[in-house]
Amino acid sequence: MQSLQDRVVVLTGAAGGIGRGVALGLAAAGAKVVLNDIGVSLAGEGGDASAVEALAADIRASGGQAVANRDSVAGAASAARIVQNALDQFGRIDAVINNAGNLRDRFFFNMSEAEWREVIDVHLHGSFFVSRAAAPHFREQRSGAYVHMTSTSGLIGNFGQANYSAAKLGVVALSKSIALDMARYGVRSNCIAPFAWSRMTDSIPANTPEELARVEKLKRMGAEKIAPMAVFLASDAAREVNAQIFGVRANEIFLFSQPRPVRSVHRSEGWTPESIAEVAMPAMQHEFYALERSPDVVNWDPI
Repeated sequence: MQSLQDRVVVLTGAAGGIGRGVALGLAAAGAKVVLNDIGVSLAGEGGDASAVEALAADIRASGGQAVANRDSVAGAASAARIVQNALDQFGRIDAVINNAGNLRDRFFFNMSEAEWREVIDVHLHGSFFVSRAAAPHFREQRSGAYVHMTSTSGLIGNFGQANYSAAKLGVVALSKSIALDMARYGVRSNCIAPFAWSRMTDSIPANTPEELARVEKLKRMGAEKIAPMAVFLASDAAREVNAQIFGVRANEIFLFSQPRPVRSVHRSEGWTPESIAEVAMPAMQHEFYALERSPDVVNWDPI
């Protein structure tokens, strides 16, 4: 089904893993795709354009329309060039899928300023800059779709990823703000938390039997499984879907909750530190969330 026939989609982080699967899914759905990837490693090393160029060539050879782009998402000017590339090549833009990512895993107490900033720049700033560049065009045509990749590292938590977790939870808040600000123009914004084996998950440490078992499970979750949800959210079939957070894990689709009050306590005379300790906390503690990581919460076998 050509659900994106003649629609123009910008996809960042397109060259490998989840990005490649989404790119092929978009092309199969009839989209004209700007494939953005700077061609560096997760650590920011290298600069090889061959993978994204080859992907664009493969799509064109199969009868699709695609162009490769190597501008960085991490700067406003370069992100604007990505969107302009879509306009120059295809005359319009209909959807943005923010998938570009990197990792600088380190325990919080050892994390450097550079490791913090480099991850925030790509995931959070990059999602903002590319989305912001597309916004005037979406407003003018009174249509458009944003799809942002978040992570359960931000939604739930994980070891050694303060930078990545903060960025990915920030992406959720960014998506909600975009949805609120752009709904009047017929523009929607949603998030996907993908579970898939890719370059990002390939860096997960596997030093214990439990970690090895987790990695083996992840290896069975193909990156191509994320594509159908991304294609759906970019298409008109999702016109009534806005400001949501979905998870995709092999053949499972999740809808994630969003923060809402779960319990309140009231004291007519107000609170003191002592009464908070004696009354408020005991009343609320049964609703406290445990100190859990993503694999502690999503702990069942999807296969």
